[in-house]
Amino acid sequence: MARLILSLEGQVMAEYNMNKERYTIGRLPDNDIRIDNPAVSGHHSLIINILNDSFLEDLNSTNGTYVNGKLIKKHALQHGDVITAGHHQLRFVEEDTQQDEFEKTMVIQPSARPVDKLRASVETTGSRRSIASGAPALKKARLQVLSGAFAGRELELTKTLTTLGRPGVQVAAITRRSEGFFIVHVDSEGDNGFPLVNGSPIGATARKLADNDVIQLAGVKMGFFEG
Repeated sequence: MARLILSLEGQVMAEYNMNKERYTIGRLPDNDIRIDNPAVSGHHSLIINILNDSFLEDLNSTNGTYVNGKLIKKHALQHGDVITAGHHQLRFVEEDTQQDEFEKTMVIQPSARPVDKLRASVETTGSRRSIASGAPALKKARLQVLSGAFAGRELELTKTLTTLGRPGVQVAAITRRSEGFFIVHVDSEGDNGFPLVNGSPIGATARKLADNDVIQLAGVKMGFFEG
């Protein structure tokens, strides 16, 4: 199933599952996707879903409808397309494709982990015991991407150790322990390229994560949510 992710200045505001044939976008309350902003026309644009294809049409809006920065009248939507209406953006996402691409880009599989640096990081921060023995039952937790091409994508933190980032650029690990979830710096291009939590570098020691924390890693912002 495809969906649209509405954002303003990189912040996700809403998500819409594309499970109907027609979706209108505009400022007035009768639209399926309402954007209450003076730069958006009352009935700004229309999306029509036919089988597995989605088509976008501008409805003679005052400021025009853009896809990937180009003014359009009609456009066949593809995964990753960014629709701009006024100051707002709608990213068109085909669910299965997004999941595969996100995991290939940001989630480092065990076979590709920088094992020596990872071992040194978790042993230094005292999480070796948790990883070796397995974490006890904890609240559910997840990451939600807040910026970039995968905005809106969610990742459940179900494993004792989840390694994220881009090898050679910036890598961090999130570990499950009895007392909660912790993030630790594993590797980076520079000597002090620590991930940020709420805008501050986490440093060389593990940082306990709290609900609604914002992590910035390898150029991607992610929200941490418990429960």
